[in-house]
Amino acid sequence: MVILTGGAGFIGSCFLRKLNDRGVSDIVVVDNLDSPLKEKNLSGKKYSDYIKKEDFLRILESGKISGIDKIVHMGACSSTILDDADYYLKNNYEYSKRLASWAVNNKVYFIYASSAATYGDGSLGYDDSESVIPSLRPLNLYGNSKQLFDLWVLENGLFKDFVGLKFFNVFGPNEYHKEEMMSVICKRYDDLKAGKSMGLFKSYRTDYRDGEQKRDFIYVKDAIEVMYYFYQNQGNAGIYNLGTGIARSWNDVAKAMFSALGMNPVIEYIEMPEEIKGQYQYYTQAKMDKLKTNSGCAHQFMALEDAVKDYCGYLKDKSHL
Repeated sequence: MVILTGGAGFIGSCFLRKLNDRGVSDIVVVDNLDSPLKEKNLSGKKYSDYIKKEDFLRILESGKISGIDKIVHMGACSSTILDDADYYLKNNYEYSKRLASWAVNNKVYFIYASSAATYGDGSLGYDDSESVIPSLRPLNLYGNSKQLFDLWVLENGLFKDFVGLKFFNVFGPNEYHKEEMMSVICKRYDDLKAGKSMGLFKSYRTDYRDGEQKRDFIYVKDAIEVMYYFYQNQGNAGIYNLGTGIARSWNDVAKAMFSALGMNPVIEYIEMPEEIKGQYQYYTQAKMDKLKTNSGCAHQFMALEDAVKDYCGYLKDKSHL
């Protein structure tokens, strides 16, 4: 049996599809169905049970679930703009610690989602070595909650058994419920189809032109392939970046969308909201050496243009993986 937290969410539901495609259906999905769009993420998928997030730990710790082989912990609040430190600590950090402690005590394989948000402004680089973790300084409460859990795993010597994945900018089908945290591709698709311009944030640094701020964008189909590799190969524990290793600009994303739609690029540069200026990352690029050399994972990532084109095929009808 597999426990999949966040199984109705973006990456979690895509991974659920991957497990189903590989013949795995003895899965307990844990989530909070607070949106009809999240319910659609589960439509047509096979799983043995669904448990509400707020009930799950009590049920698990009472011994009412048995035969668990693996826990894939994707559940978390991923908003980078919510201003509630206590909620992040309770929902992302304390919840993860309880679940991880149960996994340790019951000798259950544990894969969890960390985040590139732990790298903060990137001044220390994007090296996923365990030795770097204590030095990182995230820029927002979400990143801090992920950093705290990474530190807890490190300090308890659990990276010899656990797999932590530092997701970079993931986009793709099943993110439709994420509102403000949806990718720009998902947010702007309908507008571009209607003939409107692509709005991108202006740059407030002299070393970056407008729209040339860069991110390591990774398609969700690539992300779940790497997840499945670790799901199958338990001997590759540790913390790993999960990006492509290639930083691309927001202008590149916009041009890829217009190209996929067969339209000429029309880009408008807009003011960045004051509340995110101080925590905005101008550049992220995953260092991928560790994944390639230490884990043995040889997955080849899609080029940004190919991934955007593929995703636009889903956005046409808001279809799901």
